[in-house]
Amino acid sequence: MITTDITAAELKQRLANNETPIILDVREPWEHEEQNIASAKLIPLGALPERLHELEEYKDQEILVHCRSGKRSATAQAIMQQQGFTNVRNVLGGMLAYNEA
Repeated sequence: MITTDITAAELKQRLANNETPIILDVREPWEHEEQNIASAKLIPLGALPERLHELEEYKDQEILVHCRSGKRSATAQAIMQQQGFTNVRNVLGGMLAYNEA
């Protein structure tokens, strides 16, 4: 199981290189509306356990999880790993770090 986290700067660089990683935003809808990473799929952390089936096809692919600061995404990462997702990476510092990168 890969548990390597990713920095916001690394994520920004990958997007700049036209990579299309699977990005999961676990913030609330209002936060997502204010600012989001274009290709991110929004599933708020509270809804994640009952909506994990929406990500089933990506179970063995790299999934980058982000929130505002990195706390909720770390929780989401743990939930997903417990459910058999093998390559979930937390975006360290979340959108706050992404904006500074």
